[in-house]
Amino acid sequence: METNKLLSSLCYFSIFFAGFIFPIIVYFIAEDPEVKNHAKVAFLSHLLPVIAVPLVIAGVFFDIGILATGSGFPFFMSMGIGISILLSIVVMIWNIYRGIKILL
Repeated sequence: METNKLLSSLCYFSIFFAGFIFPIIVYFIAEDPEVKNHAKVAFLSHLLPVIAVPLVIAGVFFDIGILATGSGFPFFMSMGIGISILLSIVVMIWNIYRGIKILL
């Protein structure tokens, strides 16, 4: 198996063991442009779930009044958490797919 293919697929599989740190290291160390491209794409895909964090924080601030009075369901906070979980699952499946596709 080629080292470049293995390194590229490990960038995607690093979502399980090294998060976005491994793709950054590979991006700066690798000399092959294809490996660098896969490392960049993997890094950006690992950061996508972080985008949903402001949704959760905004939901908390919007729902503070509802939580303080106890008069309703914290809709925005629940929606932000749901979107965050869904986005994380989609990104994980996409990274697994890309890692396997490169190996084959």
